[in-house]
Amino acid sequence: MFRLKENGTDVKTEIVSGFTTFLTMVYIIVVNPAILSAAGVPFNTVFMATIISAVVGTLWMALFANYPIAIAPGLGMNAYFVTVVTTQKMDYSVAFAAVFVAGIIFLILSLTPFREKIITAIPHNLKAGITAGIGLFIAFLGFRMTGIIVKNDSNLVGLGNLHSPEALLAIVGLLITLIFLALNVKGALFIGMIATGIISFFTGELKFTDGFVKLPPMPEFVFTNPIHAFSDVISHSLYAVILSFLLITIFDTTGTMIGVAKKAGLMKGESLPNAKQALLGDAIATTVGSVFGTTPTSAYVESSAGVATGGRTGLTTLTVSILFVVSAFFAPLVGAVSGISAITAPALIIVGSMMIGAVKEIDWDTLDEAFPAFLVILAMPLTSSIAIGLAFGFISYPVLKVFTGKWRELNWFLILIAILFFILVAFLPH
Repeated sequence: MFRLKENGTDVKTEIVSGFTTFLTMVYIIVVNPAILSAAGVPFNTVFMATIISAVVGTLWMALFANYPIAIAPGLGMNAYFVTVVTTQKMDYSVAFAAVFVAGIIFLILSLTPFREKIITAIPHNLKAGITAGIGLFIAFLGFRMTGIIVKNDSNLVGLGNLHSPEALLAIVGLLITLIFLALNVKGALFIGMIATGIISFFTGELKFTDGFVKLPPMPEFVFTNPIHAFSDVISHSLYAVILSFLLITIFDTTGTMIGVAKKAGLMKGESLPNAKQALLGDAIATTVGSVFGTTPTSAYVESSAGVATGGRTGLTTLTVSILFVVSAFFAPLVGAVSGISAITAPALIIVGSMMIGAVKEIDWDTLDEAFPAFLVILAMPLTSSIAIGLAFGFISYPVLKVFTGKWRELNWFLILIAILFFILVAFLPH
């Protein structure tokens, strides 16, 4: 079913890769409810909605697309959701109606050639820039999560306190994982996380004060009538909100899929085989998740950790889906482990170093090809947004082509995407 031999992998590798991806992204089932609680959404509602949307999207990716790319509610969109609810003083159910409508539009677009055309329309140099940019983005995320890199008033960012328990544990975990990698140990990233977790337990960082197992709360519907969702959007004029959700989710997911797929060697030339099914997974998860009470989903950059461990097929994401279901019953255990960033941060930093190698594919001698790719690489970590990084590259690319007399290399679809990105950056909240 998963064509393991054809993809050069085996059952053990795929399952280990699934565990690796899961451990690097499971923080979302704790972080997402914590963020959305600021909008008045009950913790248990978001907790179950997060798991349901992750299982639906990731399972679709496993069974219909056969890709090792996991889906879950995206960070950033949840913070924007809170801003919409608090600034416009509306009930959170109305804002979820906007997410639902965006999900329906997203689903319709995924059934058309539109989203697949985006993938083929992205020039080769920009694709390489996306992979490298995502690499820097997740490496920077790993350093920031553990306090190795911190906020600095004079330079925006600076070196943190390396004597703090979290930073020390991350450095030790990074060293252990690098040694396993240098010795060519299979599943080195996963083994490194297990070793770091054991150390954190014996040093007192990892504590299981609430036990291990707890019955999950029952899922709840935040609204039950889809017709009312559309009428709520119209009555509150939430058109700009829907457009923001739509554009960021489309381009964030597309960018992540390209970056992770290139790393896994799944791209066929400039296209992504079976792209429609992969993109449908995200759209369906967003629509379903909104009904239960969570924000738009996205392909997770942390999937690259599983890919680096050898994950190449949907068996990796099937494993992730099963682990998300199990996590509903082990909320105290998951909460304790995901609360220690140092356990997963070393894997993100190392995978980032692997993905930055894509820069060698960029034609650095041609300015109108190199500079847009450079902007993508630079903007992704600095703005903490894959979508904004893509926007910088897509807007600058056609501008440089026109002024260097190479406008014939452009097509109308590329220009349309550049215009949409310009609207996103210049006029919509992000």
